[in-house]
Amino acid sequence: MDNMSLFVTLTSRNVMIKDIFPEQIRAARALINWTREDLAKASGVTVRTLARIERSENAPREATLTALCAALEGAGVEFIPENGSGPGVRMARRLDRK
Repeated sequence: MDNMSLFVTLTSRNVMIKDIFPEQIRAARALINWTREDLAKASGVTVRTLARIERSENAPREATLTALCAALEGAGVEFIPENGSGPGVRMARRLDRK
């Protein structure tokens, strides 16, 4: 991962500040099998803006990141902070595995 992190204040469950990396957004989409178009529709962010964020071309506004994170978290993704092992994403709920 490059050194660019995206800062966002989230007000879901608990108020917290997270570093969200562009790679985490891409990984979150892949985890739930969403295209950029799917995330754009769910978040209200344009596909072009999302592509630029994912390519680390610009630092997004706080409102944009809040919308992206809310959409992804609403779809069941949990962002894992960098805690010595590196940042990541996972499903917030256990999947029923049969």
